Amino acid sequence: MLQPKKTKYRKQQKGRMKGNAMRGNQLAFGSFGIKSLETSLITGRQIEAARQAVTRHMKREGQIWIRIFPDKPITKKPAEVRMGKGKGAPEMFVARVTPGRIMFEADGVPLEIAREALRLAAQKLPVPTKFIVRRDYIEETN
Repeated sequence: MLQPKKTKYRKQQKGRMKGNAMRGNQLAFGSFGIKSLETSLITGRQIEAARQAVTRHMKREGQIWIRIFPDKPITKKPAEVRMGKGKGAPEMFVARVTPGRIMFEADGVPLEIAREALRLAAQKLPVPTKFIVRRDYIEETN
């Protein structure tokens, strides 16, 4: 599962996510991608499930890039514990995603295969997404 090797602090405050993605909002590596349409926290498990769905559909052809990384720790207290007595232990790591953020990119496969693979990945994510294609992409006909 994706998580940082080392963090400066074990626990983090919740914080607020507002506004659109100012960085990571353009295709950088591949010709196809999925872009987030809403703000959300995405767990390492969800990212891994989406990655597996893409890899399986593309039959390990082409290449995929994961543009998000879960680096924010989320804490939880055990079940049926009384209020107080401090903050819970870190339970998992999440990636913050704002509207416009490119989450996955793919290349090296035909448009239809990439569209279906990224659709399957989007089903594993808790945020509505949009399939995007590079502006200068030209379909190769063999």
